[in-house]
Amino acid sequence: MQLPANSFLAGLKSGTPQIGLWVSLATPYVAEVVAGSGFDWFLLDTEHAPGDIPSVVGQLQVLAAYAGTAIVRPAWNDTVLVKRLLDAGAPGLLFPMVQTPHEAASAVAATRYPPRGVRGVSGMTRATRFGRITDYFQRVEDETAVLVQVETRAALQAATDIAATDGVDGVFFGPADIAADMGLMGQLAHDDLWAAIMAAAKPLMAQGIPVGTLVFDTSRARRLIDQGFAFVACGTDATILSKGADALNKAMRA
Repeated sequence: MQLPANSFLAGLKSGTPQIGLWVSLATPYVAEVVAGSGFDWFLLDTEHAPGDIPSVVGQLQVLAAYAGTAIVRPAWNDTVLVKRLLDAGAPGLLFPMVQTPHEAASAVAATRYPPRGVRGVSGMTRATRFGRITDYFQRVEDETAVLVQVETRAALQAATDIAATDGVDGVFFGPADIAADMGLMGQLAHDDLWAAIMAAAKPLMAQGIPVGTLVFDTSRARRLIDQGFAFVACGTDATILSKGADALNKAMRA
């Protein structure tokens, strides 16, 4: 048995925009509801959601039957947690709050086996189909997406150096935290916010480095893709449910 190719990484390398959806309700059942929607990637969140290793495993099992690639966001840039998520079979990771090239290098190292990194070795995991994937150790580094989040003004200034870290496959700009750091809490459409993000993103795009983000405005999401963003998430499962419920109630009470 061979390790499957990572379609998300293949899309980034071919220049095909990857459109995604945040999955934060942390249950396999919800993951299955959205899995057939046709998104290119699904972000399984454990930073700002109640997900844990067992719930992530269940969601990975569901998403494995569909075309979209599962990317897991660990709660922190933690080597032990990363090891467990990779052994669970996560095809990619989105590391939160990466501030420096050193932190980016630590994230990459957590995904690499020695001598290139510090990931512990186990052959009998879900990631290896319990020992049945014969080329896992040879190919897993090439098929695991390593994405790092830039979420502060300091990180924006260091974005070029962070992106240049060997093993980083893409840089994700976090508008909510950047806005908060700029004194613009909750103002996710503010011109100054996007001017700051674009000032950091454009040099990366010019170098061919994939950049991404999460926005809740589909018009902005399409515009960002037109401007060169490679991977953009355009909503969350929780938002879809809450706004859908609100709209239904409002329609009935009108």
